[in-house]
Amino acid sequence: MERPTPLSGFPEWLPQQRIVEQRFIEKLQRTFELHGFASVQTRAVEPMAHLLAKGETSKEVYVLRRLQAEEGDNTDSGLGLHFDLTVPFARYVLENSGKLQFPFRRYQIQPCWRGERPQEGRYREFWQADIDIIDKDSLPGHYEVELPLVIADALRGLPIPPIRMHVNNRKVSQGFFRGLGVADPMEAIRVVDKIDKIGPNGVGKLLTEQLGLSDAQVKACLAMAEISAPDESFVESVRALGVTDELLDEGLAELAVVVSTAAEEAPGLVTADLRIARGLDYYTGTVYETTLDGFERLGSVCSGGRYDTLASDGKSTYPGVGLSIGVSRILGALFGGGQLSATRDTPTCVLVALPDEERRRDCDRLARALRTRDIAAEVAPAAQKYGKQIRFAQRRQIPYVLFPEGESGGPELRDIRSGEQVPVDVESWTPPAADLRPQVQGAGE
Repeated sequence: MERPTPLSGFPEWLPQQRIVEQRFIEKLQRTFELHGFASVQTRAVEPMAHLLAKGETSKEVYVLRRLQAEEGDNTDSGLGLHFDLTVPFARYVLENSGKLQFPFRRYQIQPCWRGERPQEGRYREFWQADIDIIDKDSLPGHYEVELPLVIADALRGLPIPPIRMHVNNRKVSQGFFRGLGVADPMEAIRVVDKIDKIGPNGVGKLLTEQLGLSDAQVKACLAMAEISAPDESFVESVRALGVTDELLDEGLAELAVVVSTAAEEAPGLVTADLRIARGLDYYTGTVYETTLDGFERLGSVCSGGRYDTLASDGKSTYPGVGLSIGVSRILGALFGGGQLSATRDTPTCVLVALPDEERRRDCDRLARALRTRDIAAEVAPAAQKYGKQIRFAQRRQIPYVLFPEGESGGPELRDIRSGEQVPVDVESWTPPAADLRPQVQGAGE
């Protein structure tokens, strides 16, 4: 077999990085469950008609098909891999609404697939961690404040840079453009959402060429997009632009509650940023984009918003609000900068030294005794000189070596970092918590 060529956009982490990813996900799971979110897993594929109706471009959806399907077999026809977890979740709610208790709090951590150009922080296969709260018929606005606080709690304690969550409300943008006399407010939202990619001049040009806006209208749109504040002062800044609309008023009131409440509960977490729009069509209220301090070039690492009609079967509607953490995006950037690692690249805590092959069963029993108490252990691969077995443990950063028989006549344990070796009772010894499992650490730790 020829040496394989890596596929761009499909990351495969090394063992130490995979340990970091697992610990990262475990922390998210634990926090989400502490806040009452139940775990959900959905299938990898959805009907193409369902995927494309939610605002994603067909150029980025991977289609599912069999290489050699039998003639007339169309069972896989029209299926695509999901590009996010919100669209599958909305479908899941509709299918299971009679079995769920509302409001339903869900978390979901799975891979997604999107056929975009691979670059730093953007992959074709990537992991996302989502939380959503969904209700039947109506959804109280206080959930739009709660979710950012849950995300902050979930990321707190991980050795990653601080986060800043930028929030807006689609009603603000839509109402502003409507009050300004823009014929297609939703298209204006999609254009303004590109401001970080193409800049104000690029956005202004598109607003003129595609929507036919006047210079005065373009100036007002760009002025609105520049408004940002960590408190409710953004409301007066919008009012000063002289645009009036009932939907705009409603959005400003809702956004003010989100910003002011978050400022009380988590100072510095949330900033009102009226350039934030989110390109997907299904958002109807508060929208969120989150940046990592020092990694703003990545764009948003945690996004989402409120959606009122995404889950609807014509009879009942299930409005919801959700946020999605780009797990792969965060980890890939920090791995690439050498800013995140694990204390060791193996879960093994204890290496049981092997005096000779005849003693392997005895050594296996010692390892099993440790495992029964949740201490990861393995037996040395070969009965080499003890010095070589110790170096084997050092190379793999295994913190302890257990010798079946030491000078004391019984088992002895060596800490390979300090070199200290002492008699040990295998049935009762427990390592320090920091040694029991590999720990995630930031640069310089």
